[in-house]
Amino acid sequence: MVEKVWGRDSLPPPFAAPESKRIGEIWFEPPPELPDLLVKYLFTSEKLSVQVHPSDAQAAEGEHGKEECWLVLAADPGAQLAVGFREAVDSEAMRAAALDGSIEHLLAWHDVAPGDFIYLPAGTVHAIGGGLSLIEIQQNSDTTYRLYDYGRPRELHLDKAIAVADGGPHEPALRRKVPEHGCVSLVDGPHFRLDRLVGSPDGATAARYSQAALLAIPLDAPLTVAGTTIEPGECALASGISEIRFAEGGRALLTQPT
Repeated sequence: MVEKVWGRDSLPPPFAAPESKRIGEIWFEPPPELPDLLVKYLFTSEKLSVQVHPSDAQAAEGEHGKEECWLVLAADPGAQLAVGFREAVDSEAMRAAALDGSIEHLLAWHDVAPGDFIYLPAGTVHAIGGGLSLIEIQQNSDTTYRLYDYGRPRELHLDKAIAVADGGPHEPALRRKVPEHGCVSLVDGPHFRLDRLVGSPDGATAARYSQAALLAIPLDAPLTVAGTTIEPGECALASGISEIRFAEGGRALLTQPT
């Protein structure tokens, strides 16, 4: 559990925040078999900073890039996510807007609801609003460059951020509503794949995960991995999909590096 200024002191089940702690993130430490893939839950009570992540090629020596995606699990009325800009902005305009705080108004804010899915390539300027519970799958990197933080006393990284930021709109094809039923391929590279399934995987999904280790994340019903029960709110390593037994009608995520 990771404390954040924008976190919550009351978390949705099955999680519980320690007394007097504002928990914003729950990380699942990547296993040695999959060191480059990180799974998180995020719980927000207020807006996160306006920020951006570099690609592997753009990251400083000794750091890694970060591409990520979000699946909305719960959202208060009016909850929003910001991804990319409403209109193209150049570096000078981005810097000026970051300095005077108007950058948040240049971003494209989207009303979101449970089942909304967004993929963020490296370089996408973004912000997460309050009142959200998300699950995030990402490259295992904590390299974050902040452009604006609503006056909070945290470091900004304007030069680094502007050097890697895409000043254009987010590609609409990278945002979607996940259907309630069936197996759905959400991401297929370049760094990881991610599938949402309900019940057992279909043949195509099983084939994608048959040859290598993967992470299984039950969302609303337990599953078993090599005979061990994995409850919602947990994340498990499997050496292959054949080790996993899925609950009938239960929703789960599967992910692995590509």
